[in-house]
Amino acid sequence: ADGTTYCGRVGHRLSLWPLQFIVEAFFLYLLKMINIKQSYNVLGVMSGTSLDGIDICFATFTKKNRKWNFLIICCETIKYDQYWINNLTNAHKLSGPSIKKLNYKFTTYMASVILEFIKKYKLNNIDFISSHGHTILHKPSQNLTFQIGNISELNKLTNIVVVCDFRTQDIKYGGQGAPLVPIGDLLLFDSYRYCINLGGFSNISIKENSKIIAYDICAVNVVLNHYSRIAGLEFDMDGELSKSGKINTDLLSKLNSISFYNKKNPKSLAIEWVEDKIFPVIDRSNASVQDILRTYIEHISIIISKNIEDSNANILFTGGGVKNKFLLSTLSKKLNKKIELESEEVIDFKEALIFGFLGVLKIRNENNCLKSVTGAKDDHSSGIIFK
Repeated sequence: ADGTTYCGRVGHRLSLWPLQFIVEAFFLYLLKMINIKQSYNVLGVMSGTSLDGIDICFATFTKKNRKWNFLIICCETIKYDQYWINNLTNAHKLSGPSIKKLNYKFTTYMASVILEFIKKYKLNNIDFISSHGHTILHKPSQNLTFQIGNISELNKLTNIVVVCDFRTQDIKYGGQGAPLVPIGDLLLFDSYRYCINLGGFSNISIKENSKIIAYDICAVNVVLNHYSRIAGLEFDMDGELSKSGKINTDLLSKLNSISFYNKKNPKSLAIEWVEDKIFPVIDRSNASVQDILRTYIEHISIIISKNIEDSNANILFTGGGVKNKFLLSTLSKKLNKKIELESEEVIDFKEALIFGFLGVLKIRNENNCLKSVTGAKDDHSSGIIFK
């Protein structure tokens, strides 16, 4: 089901001639190439820091003439209720035993959501589930990253092969463990020079021919949603609340001068950084929620535009932040460019789609983490397979 062929090891005798070794090696190579699948039906599963919900994307990935293509069959976001929003928001503050308990509970919940999705869309041809899980701790400088939902129970509860835990190995290889999406930007969205995600955080992939670099830019929805909730809203619909505010120039100056933005890549961000570097600066301003949101939208637009050298190049914007019309219009003005958008499915589910693709590469034992992106010592094939 996972497209991988396992062959019993052939015993060798010392008396074999060199030609026999060559013939045998060539035979095993052919056997492997014949049996590696060129098409995979995958459930990509993603939960991001913006806490919108669990994104599930069922897609087919096909390799033809050395090029990968994808077709999204069905996709959906299962929104978190207040219970999960509260638990996931505070998960990084829990002790070891409490994290273990939450990990199992979240995995059980994720399995139920996946099974309901499969039932709803009548899916019966799934090769495997490829899941990111949900990050509750990410401190690469301390060799730490942890995503709940990446345990064998997901395989046991769904009775489907699971590929997961894509970040841990990269950390062990000296990388940031993030971002991981750029391999998909490189191989699935090759017509764009820049790929920018506007999710809980903004990250960018920059391509030059067949090479790519990528890194996190700044916090986006994790900040916007936080202050929207203070105003009694789940999120700022179309940026209307932001639009009604005024730019606080002192706050904007302090945000723009945060040292992370001048740090060279590879670099990545996490909620701990936001709580340490962003929230205190904003809260000390004593500005109204409207002014905070307006100022932060300006900040996002300035920081992102500084990371785009050629605004005339093709730029792909995806993620929940694309739905914020005021953020997009502010970005458009900063870039002096009309922003063209992909389909709703790509905008909303690109990360879930690409985590499905990461699983495909892992199953094939092909590189899905790039040292030019994460700073690891080598390109490598990361992840764990439960079957």
